[in-house]
Amino acid sequence: MSRISLITILLCAIFFSGNTTISAQNTTFNKTTTLIRPPYLKTGDTVAIVAPSGILRNRTTEVEQAKNLLKSWGLHVVLGKNVFNQNNHFAGTDDERREDFQKAMDDPKISAIWCARGGYGAVRILDKLDYSKFKKYPKWVIGYSDITAIHNQVHNEGFESLHAMMCTSLQDNNETIKETISTFKDALFGTQITYTLEGLEYNKAGTASGQLVGGNLTILHTMLGSKTSINTAGKILFIEEIGEYEYHIDRMLQSLKRAGYFDDCKGVLVGNITKVRRNTTAWGVSVEQLILDALAEYSFPIAFNMPAGHEKDNRALILGRTVEMTVEKEKSKILFRN
Repeated sequence: MSRISLITILLCAIFFSGNTTISAQNTTFNKTTTLIRPPYLKTGDTVAIVAPSGILRNRTTEVEQAKNLLKSWGLHVVLGKNVFNQNNHFAGTDDERREDFQKAMDDPKISAIWCARGGYGAVRILDKLDYSKFKKYPKWVIGYSDITAIHNQVHNEGFESLHAMMCTSLQDNNETIKETISTFKDALFGTQITYTLEGLEYNKAGTASGQLVGGNLTILHTMLGSKTSINTAGKILFIEEIGEYEYHIDRMLQSLKRAGYFDDCKGVLVGNITKVRRNTTAWGVSVEQLILDALAEYSFPIAFNMPAGHEKDNRALILGRTVEMTVEKEKSKILFRN
């Protein structure tokens, strides 16, 4: 065999070997792996209340109500030592908030970490958290809004988490948030969750199955380009929002779309999008139509009217859990697989 022929064969072998490797990497990247499910709670377990984000000024009553609620379910409660600290916008310095969260993550006696409130600040401690002991003693991380940042990180570490009410949700009379509380308890103790949603003309009909991911739209948007951004391939994306202009909602969706967020997505579940700010120039269509327009090129189903987000009726969602979604104009059904 000539030297030229030998070189040609070697180059071909390297080329095809390289293509195989790239294909395998892409397959791995897009593959949906089963996440680790923290143990469901039982009587006698302990929940830690921490404040990784905004300040808890004048919120001692709500935190006491939260402690009493957990105790009524037969659970023990520990309060992070820095929960009521104040550092300008935040519930203590970054190090103080991280300290409470890390201690709860590391403690094998803690079965769940309940965030007292959202606001802003979780992103400032994300890169300071160490999951090595959490992986040995997995536990439920609970919250919504700004806590979406932590949910994303927990998801990328390979664990399910709970998008649900926080301590400050209890500022309302418990009778007015019965479903919020009962679905939170069901999710925490392992009762299967199924939601039948009120129909809406904007619903994009279809069926889908996949892990549920997502949370607050602004937080998902700000995670783009970081190691905390989630891969939505093969998954169902949940979004909710409060207090944004319609053009800003569109801008975030367009940014996510340009980043490939929806390319291999299986479906979208839209929660509460409330207190939409009025711009001097009207957007011209409803928020629902805005979402449909932004995602018009995709064939996956889109379900509206999920009561989850910044409203009194804020029902629990298990992030990372496989859900079956059936969307019709008349109604939608969301079933969480056990």
